[in-house]
Amino acid sequence: MKRTQIYLTAEQDTLLHRRQKATGVTISEQIRAAIDEKYLPKSARTLEDRLRAVKESAGAWKDRTESGEEYVERMRSGRRLQDVLERSR
Repeated sequence: MKRTQIYLTAEQDTLLHRRQKATGVTISEQIRAAIDEKYLPKSARTLEDRLRAVKESAGAWKDRTESGEEYVERMRSGRRLQDVLERSR
């Protein structure tokens, strides 16, 4: 690995520190992951990158009241547009 130095805005620094606290992922690793996501072709991403993405998504469904199966069935039922319109009222 090569060491480098960058300048961050106060907002970027705050965001990275919050994410570090919430996820335990170092700021350096967050920056490397963001660069990989933005500039590396998807085919060049490693298994480690994919596993990290899976781990970071853990718990994403915890605040939902419906199960994954119920969500899929609702999406399949053709109610998606109706649901969006109801939420926008």
